[in-house]
Amino acid sequence: MQIGITLPTFSPDADGVVEAARAAEEAGLHGVFAFDHLWPMGSPSRPALALYPVLGAVLASTRRIRVGTLVARIGLLPDEVVLASLGSLAQMAEGRLIAAIGTGDSASADENERLGIPYPSARWRRDRLRHVAEALQAAGIDTWIGAGHRATSEIARATGSTLNLWDAEPEELRAERTAGTAVSWAGPLPGDGSAAGRLRAIEAAGATWAVWGWPQSLELVVAAAAEAGIALA
Repeated sequence: MQIGITLPTFSPDADGVVEAARAAEEAGLHGVFAFDHLWPMGSPSRPALALYPVLGAVLASTRRIRVGTLVARIGLLPDEVVLASLGSLAQMAEGRLIAAIGTGDSASADENERLGIPYPSARWRRDRLRHVAEALQAAGIDTWIGAGHRATSEIARATGSTLNLWDAEPEELRAERTAGTAVSWAGPLPGDGSAAGRLRAIEAAGATWAVWGWPQSLELVVAAAAEAGIALA
């Protein structure tokens, strides 16, 4: 299993994000990821760096570490813009890009509504999700799909994409693997010393990745991986 973190993009400091990605690469982590939000959910007065430009800067400033979206949201931009943006990042990445995509949910709908961006039905968003996933797979780009509705899991299986589950229990990961879906995991880093045990359980359930939300301390991530017996780069 590989280990990643999300980057601190809820900030006006793009240089700080690039420095965090370089530090993660130096520490041996396998990947860094960025959210696709216009502001932190529930905090519209706080800043957020734009997904595609900041990942372009990260790719230009690193050499080995994989770089991904978590997740690029369907319906926030036209499909053609999403595909062109991910395609451009893939060219820069030379095999390092993970294109995770998702439909968004009721928690993120406020971002669309406040800016007058249409927020179509879940069914429409899932139809477009399938279209974008198929196009990414056809282009040879490593594709993840953010879990949610059962129909979304079926799209991941049908398109051969990895299903990414946020803060899921090992039983849920194992059930998706049993159904034939590749799975990855993402969620907050526990502050109670249980991170290594969490990693072992996630790996045993069949996840290919564990991505911690921005942990503030890379040392805790490295220590948890070492205790869990997971080799870093």
